[in-house]
Amino acid sequence: MELDQSKLGFFSDRDWRIWLGMVISLLWMAAGVWYVGSIHSTDPSQTNSLDAVGSFLEGVFAPLAFLWLILGMFIQQQELTKNTEAIRRTAEQSEKQTLAIAATEMNARQESFFKIAEGVKHQLGGISGLLFVSSLGQTGSGRISRKQSAKLFARAAGGDSGVFARRFLSEDFAEEGGFAELFFGTEIRKRHTRNFCHSFDRLLRLARNCDVDGIIEDTLSQTALGLLHQRMREHLPNDA
Repeated sequence: MELDQSKLGFFSDRDWRIWLGMVISLLWMAAGVWYVGSIHSTDPSQTNSLDAVGSFLEGVFAPLAFLWLILGMFIQQQELTKNTEAIRRTAEQSEKQTLAIAATEMNARQESFFKIAEGVKHQLGGISGLLFVSSLGQTGSGRISRKQSAKLFARAAGGDSGVFARRFLSEDFAEEGGFAELFFGTEIRKRHTRNFCHSFDRLLRLARNCDVDGIIEDTLSQTALGLLHQRMREHLPNDA
């Protein structure tokens, strides 16, 4: 004959203190019944008034009430401990979920940043090319021919967005008046330089929002476009 699992679960879930209290209560009540029976068997003619019966019952049940009060306090303390532990585990789980959500959000920001950065780098490559031609091409010092400019623009269109920036950083421009003249010598050059700085500054702000350690921002600053941006900032005139 198989036992009902629900009944077994009911009994197994009971606290041992409850079982102890029930056993003691039954034994105590049985002792009380035996005591009343023994008195009555000794003197069958003895009758008790209501006051005597009430005092007797009060004396019988007072220890039981005190017993269950103490047991209830212990059981309540145990439940509070369990609840505290459950709350602590819930808080830890919530913290882990919060960290996981934050990490997922940061990864999404970084993915979006790298997609945006590719487009911005192409834009910066085009702006630096216009500035390069304006300062060193036929409208500038004439150091770079149209054929050379076309080759450089072809490389930039092929994905090398830093080709003009590297030329700016690798050559000496003392004859042209230095970087200040190249970047801010004419209104057109000023406009190209402002556009370049504005676009690169926005790219740096995006990098800060998706990388708390600053690794992406530092990497950007050390690229050819980033170093060119630093040169522009170093030679920025007061009226630019």
